[in-house]
Amino acid sequence: MSLEIKVPAVGESITEVILSKWIKQDGDHVEMDEVIAELESDKATFELTAEKPGTLKLVAQEGDTLEIGQLVCKIEDGSNVENEKPKAENKEETVEEKKPSSEEKSEVKETTIKVPSVGESITEVTLTKWLKQNGDSVALDEVIAELESDKATFELPAEVAGILNTVAKEGDTLEIGATVATITGGVKAEGSKPKAESSTTEAKVSGGASYADKSPSPAAAKILAEKGIDPKDVKSTGVDGRITKEDAMNAQKAEAPKAKVESAPAKASAPAAPSVSGARDERREKMSSLRKTISRRLVSVKNETAMLTTFNEVNMAPIMELRKKYKDSFKEKHGVGLGFMSFFTKAVTEALKDFPAVGARIEGEELVYSNFADVSIAVSAPKGLVVPVIRNAESMTMAEIEKEVIRLALKARDGKLGIEEMTGGNFTITNGGIFGSMLSTPIINAPQSAILGMHNIVERPVAENGQVVIRPIMYVALSYDHRVIDGKESVGFLVKVKQLLEDPARLLLGI
Repeated sequence: MSLEIKVPAVGESITEVILSKWIKQDGDHVEMDEVIAELESDKATFELTAEKPGTLKLVAQEGDTLEIGQLVCKIEDGSNVENEKPKAENKEETVEEKKPSSEEKSEVKETTIKVPSVGESITEVTLTKWLKQNGDSVALDEVIAELESDKATFELPAEVAGILNTVAKEGDTLEIGATVATITGGVKAEGSKPKAESSTTEAKVSGGASYADKSPSPAAAKILAEKGIDPKDVKSTGVDGRITKEDAMNAQKAEAPKAKVESAPAKASAPAAPSVSGARDERREKMSSLRKTISRRLVSVKNETAMLTTFNEVNMAPIMELRKKYKDSFKEKHGVGLGFMSFFTKAVTEALKDFPAVGARIEGEELVYSNFADVSIAVSAPKGLVVPVIRNAESMTMAEIEKEVIRLALKARDGKLGIEEMTGGNFTITNGGIFGSMLSTPIINAPQSAILGMHNIVERPVAENGQVVIRPIMYVALSYDHRVIDGKESVGFLVKVKQLLEDPARLLLGI
C-alpha cells in the first residue's frame, strides 16, 4: 500500500506554496513523523513530515509551486517496492521488443518540425515570416521560416528534404516545442531537390525575381532603417536573394564612406561611437513567492486606498541624552540594549488612545476599531520584507518591547516566522533610517489604515527661543487612508507622537 502525501492547509489566506527543499531523496527510507521536505509560502516556511514509515517516491520537484491539497510525494511499503521491480524490468523488455517497430517508423514519410529551444529564458517565439510556402519542395537544412523572440531573430531550417506542409501561420505566437510544420517525402524527397534547383534556375534565366529577392529579415531591416540604407542597394546572400543580418552589417560598413562623400565636405565627420569595455553580464532569477505577494499587495494598496502622507520633524536630542545616560544600566538589568524602536512604539500606542481612527480598518461597509495596539514592525529579511506583530504593545514595558523586537527580527532572519506572528496588527512602523533614508512616503500595510516611517538622524540648524542651534533631527512621515482618517486626525496623531518623543517623561506619565 502506498500513501499519498499532499500539501497541507497552512493558513486561511494561503492558497499555494513552493517546494523549497527536499530533506530526504527519492528512494530513501523514512520514519513516521520524520521531516522530508520544506515548503515555503509568501509568509513563512513549513516542514512536511512523513505520515508513515516506508520508501519515499518523489512526485514534485524543488522549486515547484503547489496548490493546497496537491500531491507532493508517496510513501510505499518495502514489499510493494520490491514487487514493482519486476514490472520495471518487464517494461524495459517491452521497450526492447518495440525496437523493430521504431525502425519501421523511420520509413514513415512525414517529419514534424517544432520550435527549437533558443535560449534559457525564452519560452515563446513569433513566426514572423514563411520563406517557403505550403506545398513547396524543400532541401535538407534549407531555411523555411523566420522566428522572432523578444531578444533576437532565428532561422528555422528543414530537418529533412521533402514537401512542406505549414501548420502555424505568420504572426502566430508559439511556445518552445510547438509544431510549426510537417515535411512529407522523407528520403525520396531528395529526388525533388534538382527540380527545385532547376525551377530556381529557370526563374533567374527568365529574369523574374523571387518573392524574397532584396527582402530583408526583421533584424536586417532594423539595421538598415537605423543607417538609412535602401535595401535595393544592399548585396544579398540569403536564400532566394533575401538580405540577412550579416548583409545589413556589411552594407553599413560599405556605405559609410559613400555617406561621407555625399555629406557637406566642409564639416568634420561625426566622431565614432565609443567602444564598450568591461563585462556586461546579466543574471535572471525567478521571483520568489514572497516577492510576488509583496508586489501584488503593494500595487493593490496604491490602487484601492485613498493614500496621503503627512510629515513632521522630531528633535531627537532628549531621547539620545536619555539613552546615553541609562543605556549601560538598562542593558545590565534587562539584558537588551535601549533602542529607538521602543520609544517610537510606546509613543504610537499612547497616540492611538487619543486618535483611535488611526488604528481602525475597513471591513466591508464597516469600520473596525480596536481597544488594543498590535504594532507591526517592518523587518528586512534575506528573502524580502516581512512584518511581524508585537501583540498588546500598549501594556508592555520598554524592555519587553526591545526583547520582542529582537526575537522577531532573529526569527525573520532565519525564515522561521510563523503565520500567527505576521497576521493581524492595526498599525505599522517602518525604519528606513537604518539604510540612510532621509525622507520617504511609506505604503500602507493593508488592511491597516496607517503606517509611520522613521528616517535617519541628521544634525540640522533649527531656531529655538530666537537663536539658531544645531539639533539632531529626524523627519517622520505618516501615510494614511483618507477613507478612514481625516486630515485633522492624521496631523494630530503625528504631532502627538512628536511631543511624546521630544519629551520622553510624558511616556512614563501617560500624558
